[in-house]
Amino acid sequence: MDCMSEPRWLSDEEQEVWRAFSAATQMLQAHLEGQLQHEAGMPHTYYEVLVALSEAPGRQLRMSELASARKASRSRLSHAVARLEANGWVRRESCPTDKRGSWAVLTAEGFAALEKAAPGHVEAVRESLFDPLTPDQVKALGEISAAVLERLSPKCAAAEAELALREDALADIEESAELAKAD
Repeated sequence: MDCMSEPRWLSDEEQEVWRAFSAATQMLQAHLEGQLQHEAGMPHTYYEVLVALSEAPGRQLRMSELASARKASRSRLSHAVARLEANGWVRRESCPTDKRGSWAVLTAEGFAALEKAAPGHVEAVRESLFDPLTPDQVKALGEISAAVLERLSPKCAAAEAELALREDALADIEESAELAKAD
């Protein structure tokens, strides 16, 4: 946007829609987070990691692919996977072709935890999001979501690529420092 141009302010109707949408998405996320914590003892982030792994071939993904699938930084994902490892739900395996790369693998215990959590989570999603809507509203919500994702995906992909480059550079620096210590 040109710094000399006027901001494109929201109309009164757009402000009302934006605020309702923002409040609804925040409330929905908080509700789903609370449901998973209460019923399954896990945060929504961990549930999403388990789902992504359960849907992957061999129930495993490279950590970088998992971070991309979850729209999370690699460092944030690494922390989540460490907690999942501590629960025995995920294990990491070294990548034989890339010494810095590793795989996140869903364990049998992790799959069992997901199977136990899924029915309550799906019911919470259905009850809070889909039950209040008509079939036409569900279709419209899908179309609206797709349009927003289509607009944001290139911007997010560029930001993710930039973050990955920074994380790779930091990893190179840390590896060089460790090698220097060993000498």
